[in-house]
Amino acid sequence: MISTNEYFEGNVKSLGYTSTTGKSTVGVMEAGEYEFGTSTHETMHVVEGEMTVKLPNSSEWTTYKAGASYEIEANEKFQVKVSEQTAYLCQYK
Repeated sequence: MISTNEYFEGNVKSLGYTSTTGKSTVGVMEAGEYEFGTSTHETMHVVEGEMTVKLPNSSEWTTYKAGASYEIEANEKFQVKVSEQTAYLCQYK
């Protein structure tokens, strides 16, 4: 079953699905600044565009471009800035 998700007044939208490797979402973020929370471990893959991210327990922002990925543990919050529409794949464990 494919699920649809919409956050931040429609500025972040994704489709959720389950494959043989587990649960994932694929989506797009409009330009903006966002704070996300995790309930499970997440691996975020930037598909197109770029994300500038402030990971938990970090005071620095890091930019991840298309082809790059980063990980966030369960029960954490992280901040994301995007300057243009950016596509991502998020895998959950």
